[in-house]
Amino acid sequence: MSLPPRSSPVPSEVRGGWPTSMMGRLSLLLVGGVLVVQLALGALWNAQLRADRRAEAEAAAQVLGHGAAHTIRSLRSVPASYRPLVVQQQRDMGGARFLLWLNDAPVPVRPIAPAALAEQALGSLARTLHADLASLPGLQLAFSWPGEVQVSPAGARLVELPELWAQQLLLPQPAPVLLVQTELEPGHWLLLATLMPNPYFLDGSDAFSAERLLLPGISLAVALLLLMLFVLRGIIRPLAQLSDAATAIGRGEPMPVLPDTGSREFINTARAFRAMQQRIHNYLEDRERLFVAISHDLRTPITRLKLRSELLDDDTLRSEFEEDLDELDMMVKGALQNVSDSDIHEDVVDVRLDALISRLVRGAQLSGHAVAFTPAGLTVRAKPLALKRALGNLLDNALFYGERPEVSVHREGTEIEIAVRDHGPGVPDEALPRLFDPHLRLSQGREHNASGMGLGLGIARNLVQAQGGELLLANHPEGGFVARIRLPA
Repeated sequence: MSLPPRSSPVPSEVRGGWPTSMMGRLSLLLVGGVLVVQLALGALWNAQLRADRRAEAEAAAQVLGHGAAHTIRSLRSVPASYRPLVVQQQRDMGGARFLLWLNDAPVPVRPIAPAALAEQALGSLARTLHADLASLPGLQLAFSWPGEVQVSPAGARLVELPELWAQQLLLPQPAPVLLVQTELEPGHWLLLATLMPNPYFLDGSDAFSAERLLLPGISLAVALLLLMLFVLRGIIRPLAQLSDAATAIGRGEPMPVLPDTGSREFINTARAFRAMQQRIHNYLEDRERLFVAISHDLRTPITRLKLRSELLDDDTLRSEFEEDLDELDMMVKGALQNVSDSDIHEDVVDVRLDALISRLVRGAQLSGHAVAFTPAGLTVRAKPLALKRALGNLLDNALFYGERPEVSVHREGTEIEIAVRDHGPGVPDEALPRLFDPHLRLSQGREHNASGMGLGLGIARNLVQAQGGELLLANHPEGGFVARIRLPA
């Protein structure tokens, strides 16, 4: 039969992307919940911001469209020979909303990168111009950066013009320049250049931009960090104390003091734990007194019956009486041994396994038994007397029922494993699940040790479990029987 599967190791901090600790889970849920809310609010704000900026850009484009239509209509009414004088006069005056330039052909334009808000502004401008003017041959609308704007087909650039002419278009921080080109009459083109009323209308139109998210993100991170450090730690700490207290009770150690502070639920739970601990302590004491009383009460009538059986004349009947009384006496002694061996009250200390096992092995070797053991240099937190008694029971079983016992110690992840193996005949597979049953004696066991009471494995398991460990029994794949004690490292 193959060995039983090893117990699961202590859970890691993260399993499947989900923290295993309550602190981690609450922190993740808190951060995730806040982020979801922030993203939802940001999305709503972004939608409202986009709508407001779109309405603002369309309204500004309508104002510019009416102004541009009035300028185009005015220049159309002036004879072509006088238009350069009008335009030159407008330039020399300075301060006008539009920079005007007369050309004999349209000027090539390098537009800015596509932007939804710019397209909406251009669309609103085109609708306004067409509404105010019946004819706009060759109309061209675009936004371009000041450094890339040409004002004439010959290559004259906006940034090269006199300051008085272009001062309203050249800001310290470049802003998109709106260019409107249309043909006044064949061979005569007009270029109008201006800025939007809000020159930087394209900036900050996205609520999820880096500059908008940086400061709120830092504030949110600091707030959540402080919340997790002070609030969540205050909630989790009592639960950790409660877990330590439950672990101590399970191992039979003194329970740490649970303070009557914190939330009402924790205070009630702490009081219930203390009451439960007292009830368990009282139960164990009552159980011990009960078995002592039973032992005292049963030994006297058993002894009287043994004396009376000696008075029987029938040898066969006397022998049967004595056999039954011996069996009854052995059962009483076994029950008392089970109680006394399981109730070992001692503190948990650092136990050097090499020293403890070496003493047991030397004792067996002095009795003429060959026991193999290789020191491993490992230490474990345990109750030394209880652990020694459990190992002694396993080693005695290997000596009585097997051959050439071997004891080994090694580390398995977060556990220390002590294996006691023999090279005997092993145990029938169907009997493995019942080996811990009290007073169970297999046929081969009675042949090798007639005085045994079938309590050693059960006592060993109780002693190991009281220390937070487990005892596993199996037939070894290479023959023989192996008992494994696994304790938390």
